[in-house]
Amino acid sequence: EHRVDTVLYIEGESNHSFRILRAIKNRFGSTNEIGVFEMKDSGMAEVFNPSEFFLAERAQPSSGSVVMPTLEGSRPILIELQALVVPTHFGIPRRTAEGLDANRVSLLVAVMGKRLGIHLYDHDIFLNIAGGIRVDEPAADLGMIAAIASNFKDRLIDPEMVVFGEVGLGGEVRGVSQSEVRAKEAMRLGFKKCVLPKQNQEKMKGIQGIELTGVRTIQEAMKVLF
Repeated sequence: EHRVDTVLYIEGESNHSFRILRAIKNRFGSTNEIGVFEMKDSGMAEVFNPSEFFLAERAQPSSGSVVMPTLEGSRPILIELQALVVPTHFGIPRRTAEGLDANRVSLLVAVMGKRLGIHLYDHDIFLNIAGGIRVDEPAADLGMIAAIASNFKDRLIDPEMVVFGEVGLGGEVRGVSQSEVRAKEAMRLGFKKCVLPKQNQEKMKGIQGIELTGVRTIQEAMKVLF
């Protein structure tokens, strides 16, 4: 691989129709752009609007559902994160995450117990990203907490709201990269509200068309969401 300028990877789950074409550049800088394609009978067809593609089958608003703007390379994509929290019938509660880091989920559940008083030691937790895409960035932390809390409390999150932000062990909400790009993608698809780190919101006061609510802690986030 080090003898060529670029290596192209086609990523995707076998039971989903979409594929991501990713370029890994080994010389003189990085290539962050990706291509999103859909597998059809005639071959791979480009998906010109990935956000609409991943939200196309979003059902009626339900508890445990939240929309997050994530980044694939340099491209913002809106995805739906779903959570299901149910009492466990076994000695050890399950933590199942499709498209997310299960260890990160366990860490955030511990933070919720300590900082929010939401104790889930006797509940199974299932998280899923609709469409089969995988998210590895810490900006998904606040969305995961929001989805879990929503289903546990059985309370809806505003369907016109998007959520993103990194969460620390102290319950603080930390800033993330490319926040303006994420908010503009949400606004383009008709979302009216955005909950994001206060640090990012203070730098984005010039954006019009979407209500930006900055939060410093997950306690503040819960007050805004519910």
